[in-house]
Amino acid sequence: MYRIFCKRIIDLLISIIALAILSPIFFVLSICLFFVNKGKPFFIQLRPGKNGEIFHLFKFRSMNDKQDQHGNLLPDAQRLTKIGRFIRMVSLDEIPQLFNVLKGDMSLIGPRPLLVRYLDRYTPEQARRHDVRPGITGWAQVNGRNAISWEKRFEYDVYYVDHFSLALDMKILWLTVIKVFKREGISSQTSATMEEFKGSNYSRVSSDPETYKN
Repeated sequence: MYRIFCKRIIDLLISIIALAILSPIFFVLSICLFFVNKGKPFFIQLRPGKNGEIFHLFKFRSMNDKQDQHGNLLPDAQRLTKIGRFIRMVSLDEIPQLFNVLKGDMSLIGPRPLLVRYLDRYTPEQARRHDVRPGITGWAQVNGRNAISWEKRFEYDVYYVDHFSLALDMKILWLTVIKVFKREGISSQTSATMEEFKGSNYSRVSSDPETYKN
């Protein structure tokens, strides 16, 4: 019952309440980031959701678009703005994803939606992370977030797919609040965000490039 019906109802109720409570913060951040990022307060990117279906992910923009002399984007650490670093530290950059939850693209709890180009880099087991809606937070996020390896993150994602329940979701929500206050796992050990996933040393899942075009 929870997997089929109740989880979606809870997602809707909590998202509506959260947006109402956070609306003043949403408004202030939108204005601040509008000026900091030259009229671009939001970051919108294609991401794969349940069953690999592509949707537009909404976030507050934490990095600018500064480029080097060759027109390539600078490393994340150099593009991360001061306000961007702060909103990432306290996870306020995720607030716009509540609209993704309302639309049905995402759930509050689930594997984080990653980049479209990663789709053909997963092993068959790792690809099972797309058997459920992606989430704003998830089992991997409360067990290390960006500070753990990709392989370990995917292990946590698949574990969630196989075991998710109301009890586990409530546990993840509670641990997420604790992680936010402790500011743990925001960055990897070698990067300001997370290194690119280049695939595991196993057979990969093939994908139709037209279906997953970014």
